[in-house]
Amino acid sequence: MAEFFASGRVIDVILVMMLIEGLALTLYHRRTGKGIPPAGLAGFLLSGFVLLLTLRAALTGAWWGWICLGLTASLFTHLADLWLRWRNPGRKAQHQDIPSDPR
Repeated sequence: MAEFFASGRVIDVILVMMLIEGLALTLYHRRTGKGIPPAGLAGFLLSGFVLLLTLRAALTGAWWGWICLGLTASLFTHLADLWLRWRNPGRKAQHQDIPSDPR
């Protein structure tokens, strides 16, 4: 089990699961119109994807510069996602599965 973690293969499994999650949520939204739109998924999935790649680099003993670059990239993708969400606060209200106020 230690080799599974030290080799970074555990991160590979998580990355594949993230891709499957993104595809499943996109298909669900396209078929039902409910859930998070694909544009809303991209920001947080990309940030997490880059962060996991950075963790994989750290687990496998990569040069510290790559780790620093990955952390910085993850920060910028996260900030971009926050900026887009803050700029469009009504985006969440557009979801079909959020009940409206009955008053």
